[in-house]
Amino acid sequence: MKKQSYSNHIRFYTPHHFIYYPIIMALIAASVYFAFTETNTLLWTFIAIVFVVLFCLAFMVRQHYALTLQNRIVKLEMRYRYFTLTNKRFENIEFRLSESQIFALRFAPDEELVALVQKAISDNLSATQIKKAITNWKGDYERV
Repeated sequence: MKKQSYSNHIRFYTPHHFIYYPIIMALIAASVYFAFTETNTLLWTFIAIVFVVLFCLAFMVRQHYALTLQNRIVKLEMRYRYFTLTNKRFENIEFRLSESQIFALRFAPDEELVALVQKAISDNLSATQIKKAITNWKGDYERV
């Protein structure tokens, strides 16, 4: 597996990104085309709307369930890692960080985590700034 870094940490899910979505987009395009070129425009407009709804629902449901669970797991991981490294509860400072900051901190290795948490709080670093500040990127190869 390729070593993960800031520049390549985005992950694609092949069945959705490269099979389902292109097919549904082609079906949307075809039904819109037929809606303008065929005599039965109402039927093809309805079919186009159905495909658009299917596209949106598939994206929302897939993302919603996976990301909600992943967010909970990342927060638990951060609490565990912070406690293991400092013997202090992360919950006592967690409220000072946004979710995006916490999610960015997960890429920091243990050697950098505590200092980066403090810097994120004191300098109010954005998630992107946190990710760019990581020297030795800790890849997350199992996220959705």
